Amino acid sequence: MNGKPMTTIYDNRAYRARILHLVADPAVAGEAAVQYYEDGVLWIQNGHVHAVGPADQILPLPYQVSVREYPNHLIIPGFIDAHVHYPQTAMIASYGEQLLSWLNTYTFPTEAKFRDAEHARHIAEIFLDELLRNGTTTAMVFCTVHTQSVDAFFAAAKERGLRMIAGKVLMDRNAPADLLDTAQTGYEQSQRLIERWHGVDRLLYAVTPRFAPTSTPEQLQQAAKLLREYPDVYLHTHLAENHGELKWVKELFPAAKNYLDVYDQAGLVGERSVFAHGVHLCDEECQRLAQAGATVAHCPTSNLFLGSGLINLDRLRDQGVNVALGTDVGAGTSFSLFKTMDEAYKIQQLRGSKLDPFQALYFATLGGAVALKLDHCIGNLAPGKEADFSILDLDATPLITFRLQQCSNVRELLFVLNTLGDDRLVQATYALGKCVHRRGGHG
Repeated sequence: MNGKPMTTIYDNRAYRARILHLVADPAVAGEAAVQYYEDGVLWIQNGHVHAVGPADQILPLPYQVSVREYPNHLIIPGFIDAHVHYPQTAMIASYGEQLLSWLNTYTFPTEAKFRDAEHARHIAEIFLDELLRNGTTTAMVFCTVHTQSVDAFFAAAKERGLRMIAGKVLMDRNAPADLLDTAQTGYEQSQRLIERWHGVDRLLYAVTPRFAPTSTPEQLQQAAKLLREYPDVYLHTHLAENHGELKWVKELFPAAKNYLDVYDQAGLVGERSVFAHGVHLCDEECQRLAQAGATVAHCPTSNLFLGSGLINLDRLRDQGVNVALGTDVGAGTSFSLFKTMDEAYKIQQLRGSKLDPFQALYFATLGGAVALKLDHCIGNLAPGKEADFSILDLDATPLITFRLQQCSNVRELLFVLNTLGDDRLVQATYALGKCVHRRGGHG
């Protein structure tokens, strides 16, 4: 890591409101995973959580600590979006295609514009503003094949003090000529970007082959070489999203046992590997993902929008596969993890299963941090963690106000927010203790 740690010191400050976070996986720990304070205090010192708990146990605070009170608000950890494409912000809500035709019709022309560094900077700003408006403080992000797209994104994220993971797309075949690199140039450019950005402040790098059909075996092997040379970077790609994609992978890689095996043979399946979608996995692939400690980023709004299919979350969880949530904008239709949790619930309903609201919140917060190997520093509000959180307005809409009056416990409250919530819920978003978004104004 070449970067220096952030040295900015923020105020010694506390926030009084309802507080909800998870300290374990509810599927394992049950109700013990949930910490909820009807009248709570979150005390922040120097950008980190100093204390959290019931107000009557933490108050009064020393005279030099200012306390901001938020009646009928709820503080939760910052959301973690485990798969999203910042260059596709401008093509969200594009009509009428499924995955492979959608790439050719919309994605590749949109991404070609990122050869222009100024365009990349402009879209990076819009993208990050949208994340923060929706309470998302960490994301794993696809850039484009252009190195300037990565530089623009990391520069904008660094300025805001955000913990972000991103990488240059690797793509040396089956795409327009102006979007292709080669196995060697992709390796060399990625190496320089890792040296420039990985570990700078809160920024981390992901080696990012788009998906198996757009990389030759040589390029996948070069990606694995980067993972060996920089063992604390990530692998971020797509897996088993669409039936047509699966057929194409089988034609391109006839020696592979299955889709995941393409990546496995190249040396790309490990505990820091995040595979978006995983809708159409076989048991053998699930078992291998679990064995490796790899992650599936479930992207429900995208899977529904592109007609890709209904993921079997029960099987992934039963087999021990790490699961996180991703918005997958631009195929995904919202930057909001609330809308993402809503669609995730509906997908399981269509399968005859259920997604508990605490489990959904786990996927979007602590579970995402566990999947990204960042639970030592983000994912909940435990003392010592980086102070990434959002303050939710429980009177954000008349319907939410009315519906919450009917709730008798925090599970019901959370499910209402997961179902009816969107960016209007988010009163303010904080990253490392600093206000980076405030609804209707600046922090």
